[in-house]
Amino acid sequence: MRVGAARAVAVEWVRAEMRRDPSIGGAFFSGSTVGLPDGAVLPSWSDVDVLLVRDAPAVKVGKFRHRGVLLEVSALTWAELGSPVEVLGSWVFAPMFRTDAVIADPLGRLAGIRERVAAGFADPVWVRRRCAGVRRRIEEGLSRLDESASLPEQVLAWVFPTSLLAVLPAVAALRDPTVRRRYGLAREVLAGYGFGHRYAELLASLDGGGVGPDRVREHLAGLAVTFDEAARVARTPFPFAADLSAAGRPVVLDGSAALVAAGAHREAMFWMVVTYARCHAVLAVDAPGRERVLRPAFEAAVADLGVASAADRRRRAAALLGSLPRWQAVADAVAERAVAG
Repeated sequence: MRVGAARAVAVEWVRAEMRRDPSIGGAFFSGSTVGLPDGAVLPSWSDVDVLLVRDAPAVKVGKFRHRGVLLEVSALTWAELGSPVEVLGSWVFAPMFRTDAVIADPLGRLAGIRERVAAGFADPVWVRRRCAGVRRRIEEGLSRLDESASLPEQVLAWVFPTSLLAVLPAVAALRDPTVRRRYGLAREVLAGYGFGHRYAELLASLDGGGVGPDRVREHLAGLAVTFDEAARVARTPFPFAADLSAAGRPVVLDGSAALVAAGAHREAMFWMVVTYARCHAVLAVDAPGRERVLRPAFEAAVADLGVASAADRRRRAAALLGSLPRWQAVADAVAERAVAG
């Protein structure tokens, strides 16, 4: 399916949902489809992300198929989205409003945000502010690792801020930072701005220097077993529960397999380990016996990243934090060239 056709399906769903639920005050696209041309091919394992905006807090709608398109619909409040100036300074939201990602805007509030963001997106002041936001998130996350937490919680607390190092050059380059494919985007940006030689160091911050493709395929096979078990028993409403469902299965497993086939096996380990940890967080609550049986495969994947113990994670966190001034210099150079056009 083409991206344009998939977006049209999403628009149709949003309009029907807004007729059903008048508390929805607006909606816009987010995620990897933002900025893609209508004629681009949407892989079968990719979803179309939609954000609904309301006055009051609302739960995540989830991931589901609608007319052949995998939609992931989330909700946030206007306060969480922020004012136009706050959105302009946000590395998360600003890229969604530099192009016409608005689906519905009956109140005109999203139009005001888009106008402000489009006017100031490439202003060096705001580019630096967004980059500073990424760096701050890395520093805050890696500085407060909780060694008393469960292994899945510790792994997630380490891997997400670690992966934000890949987001830093993308934000500096005025690109929309993706989630699952952020390392591939970082490689593209670094190569495009003359820093391709730095990508090996960035990727090693994730996996410690390399996991071979055959080993990654083994981990992917183990993850498939664990994923199916977690999806089968899941009852507790974790915030990521929609990702651990039949609808979310192709995103993780088929998408990761495609990365491995394309030679990006090391990059694939990021979302694989995230999903492994989430599965075990669910299993530990909803099926602790099965969690214990399946844990060795998860531990093996974590060990292959070189972070089997809390001491390993603490050491790697310290190394990444120590490298941030060098990466800040790279981001500053990328931003200077990107802003200059």
